[in-house]
Amino acid sequence: MNGETRLLAPLVPTRGYFPDFLTPAEGLLGMDDALCALRATPAVRLHDELSRLSTARPLPPWIRTMAEGDTRPLGRLAGVLRRYYEAAVAPHWPRLQGRIEADRAARGRALLDGGADRLLASLPPMMRWRAPVLEADYPVDRDLHLNGRGLLLLPSYFCRRTPVTFHNPDLTPVLVYPVEHQTPRLAPPTPPERSLGRLVGQTRSAILRGIGVGCTTSELARRVDVSLASASQHATVLRDAGLLVTLRQGNAVLHTLTPLGAALLRGARPAEAAAVCERQV
Repeated sequence: MNGETRLLAPLVPTRGYFPDFLTPAEGLLGMDDALCALRATPAVRLHDELSRLSTARPLPPWIRTMAEGDTRPLGRLAGVLRRYYEAAVAPHWPRLQGRIEADRAARGRALLDGGADRLLASLPPMMRWRAPVLEADYPVDRDLHLNGRGLLLLPSYFCRRTPVTFHNPDLTPVLVYPVEHQTPRLAPPTPPERSLGRLVGQTRSAILRGIGVGCTTSELARRVDVSLASASQHATVLRDAGLLVTLRQGNAVLHTLTPLGAALLRGARPAEAAAVCERQV
């Protein structure tokens, strides 16, 4: 992975501008669609965006070639990005997706409870909703005018300290903001074998079904018809097993299923769940 990191570092500096074409909207559909869109980047856009990169250090020849409008190195770039993704992101994706889905559930709950005002007010503290303006801590002083367009809010595990948006104001308005981090770094998940064995029983199966698209502990207790203490205890076991994520919202907590929990509920048998089920037979 070190080779990929060295190749990508000039394109994505730790601070300051990086090209918009590296984060195509098609990325919402998955890695394959994102790389396909990247390979189709027009020469004019390559020249415009890459020429904005800092010239503090000379760019590698293959990036200079793209900056001159040559699209041929895009295939190489797509390959480097895929290898980096497979080495650095894919092994941790279930946990990352769990944190992202927990944040989305929290924003969805805020929207249902109080509309757009409550949603925007619920965003992390580096963003402040003062109607009709959403203020955000940002590396540079800039204004983004929607001009009647919507704003796409994207929670990100890898976005830290401040949100980011496209440099080009003509692109679809997007605000990528950091999700809540419970640990300072990405730690290996607890081996699921140690916890999933405790899941046998109808009550915890009902707890998994009762969570749905997200609910508080009180709501979960009512749905499953158990005491608040019992619902909290079962949710703790499920969380330790990697089947749900808990996110604090004011005085309450919101529980959402992780991809593993959803797969187990659907009857899908990913490697971890299948191994546990086979041991229980």
